[in-house]
Amino acid sequence: MSLLDKYLPRTEFESYEDFYKNFSINIPENFNFAYDAVDVLAQEKPNERALQWCDEKGANAVFTFAQIRDYSNQAANVLKQAGIGKGDPVMLILKRRWEYWPILLALHKLGAIAIPATHLLTTKDLVYRCNAADIKGIICVDDCELMRRINEAEAIMKRSGEAHGVSHLCYTAYVRSVHTPKDHDPALIVKEKFAELTKTDNKTETFSGSVTDGAAGVYGAGAEEKANSQISEPLLTWVDFKPLMNAASQVFQKPENVNTNNDIMLLYFTSGTTGMPKMVRHDFAYPFGHIATAKYWHRVIPEGLHLTVADTGWAKAAWGCIYGQWFCEAGIFIYDYDRFDPAAMLDVMCKNKLTSFCAPPTIYRFFIKEDLKQYDFSSLTHCSVAGEPLNPEIFDQFLAQTSSGKEGIKLRECYGQTELTVSLCTWPWLEPKPGSMGKPAPGYDIDLLTEDGTPCKMGEQGEIVVRTDKRKPYGIFGGYYRDDDLTASVWHDDIYYTGDVAWKDEDGYFWFIGRNDDVIKSSGYRIGPFEVESALLEHSAVLECAITGVPDEERGTIVKATVVLAKGFTASEKLKIELQDHVKKTTAPYKYPRIVEFVKELPKTISGKIRRVEIREEDAQQK
Repeated sequence: MSLLDKYLPRTEFESYEDFYKNFSINIPENFNFAYDAVDVLAQEKPNERALQWCDEKGANAVFTFAQIRDYSNQAANVLKQAGIGKGDPVMLILKRRWEYWPILLALHKLGAIAIPATHLLTTKDLVYRCNAADIKGIICVDDCELMRRINEAEAIMKRSGEAHGVSHLCYTAYVRSVHTPKDHDPALIVKEKFAELTKTDNKTETFSGSVTDGAAGVYGAGAEEKANSQISEPLLTWVDFKPLMNAASQVFQKPENVNTNNDIMLLYFTSGTTGMPKMVRHDFAYPFGHIATAKYWHRVIPEGLHLTVADTGWAKAAWGCIYGQWFCEAGIFIYDYDRFDPAAMLDVMCKNKLTSFCAPPTIYRFFIKEDLKQYDFSSLTHCSVAGEPLNPEIFDQFLAQTSSGKEGIKLRECYGQTELTVSLCTWPWLEPKPGSMGKPAPGYDIDLLTEDGTPCKMGEQGEIVVRTDKRKPYGIFGGYYRDDDLTASVWHDDIYYTGDVAWKDEDGYFWFIGRNDDVIKSSGYRIGPFEVESALLEHSAVLECAITGVPDEERGTIVKATVVLAKGFTASEKLKIELQDHVKKTTAPYKYPRIVEFVKELPKTISGKIRRVEIREEDAQQK
């Protein structure tokens, strides 16, 4: 019996309508993904491939479900010894290192709260997150610049009196503790253990996975000294955590009452496109929300190999890199890179015989500029896309260029938020419409509301809302951590307001317009930034662009384009007019940008999303 058979009464459906109406999940009480999914697979199918990893330097590793269980047990033992327990918030900054998976599972096994984060966080970002979530531990990669920023953040918190018992664990580098009681100092425990371990040669890998030279964990020589040397007050010693895990027992005793389904399992900080990042909390039943994602959107298969291009610091990794995929018993593929090279990624995809792939439109935009006919896509059967609406040109070219010797691959889009799981999707029974988000996921009662709260008519723009009066969708968030007022402002009267605007066509497909704050109202028209940006991006001179509204006495608001030019193009009045004429011909003429500003770069969040709010604020200051 497969793992899915334990939780799904039914897995096959004749149509989208059948799927939407009859898909259901039997969720048991006190579910814990680490024990009840991964450990079960390790027991029943110990030698099946769970995770395959490689990096751009040539290192690679393959881990079975039994090995993932054993490493997660070792990590749980070390974390427990260091004082991490139920309900403790622990930040993970592990990039795409394979260690992220056993450590995340270890936190689940302890009933702790995992807070995935990106290595791009600034010192200010780290201080904000540590204070907002009372973070007890930070587990990071051996990146001396990242370690320096963590040190700097700690120094700032100490000087302001805001540090509150944080123990910082650096996984592939070092461990330290801050302001913990003297009678229970995790740093002392870890340092004593480390002192014993360092008496022997522990610089080489000791785990049993098939890992080549150069694998994660041996990059960090001298990182501690570099991190401490760049701040005015050096802090506690960082200690290499890898030998601690290698020396720990592979047996971990499950704690009593480790969690209920309602306990917090994950906290995600939003990317902050319109303000300070919010803390989105997800409970221990959250993994079930990704079964439909993996099986019916990504279309993963048992013993297949799936790659979702996502840093582990973002919620997209939870969508495509662990829960749903392992429920479906598929292998997860991880390509660990710092600099995106489309040819290198395509080569990795084909050499490793991936069966399914998911990435944002930007990745595919680079792919179609390569000669895809030279790559062997014979094993690749399904590709999906999320993050922003898909330009039809990318859909058409990818379909054509992957059709050598077989039917081309149709990219399937979806829509969701950090607060949700896949909510709208081009499901297998639906014919893709490039640029459309598709139709609602089972369990999601989705509507579009006008500004006065009435349901939209076909073709009318309105805010995407999720009605929760009859049932809560699988995987929906439990609210914003420590902010009931903010939660109530977006989720009240059994309606969750997404803040995103869309319209629905005659076939029931939803089409994204933009964030509510980004939609421009000009002369009675509502103009979504995506459509205008999409039109501009079709012009060869445009590398990136952002569409915003500027106050205007006559029209109320006029459209402004902030443009980053591609190489070989120079800003000029002639080019401005050319771009305006191009938009007039590509979309409705009233949507063309009456103001065009050429810039070297666009303001973005640390996740790479454009901060249109910052452009609007700068324009307001210039008035």
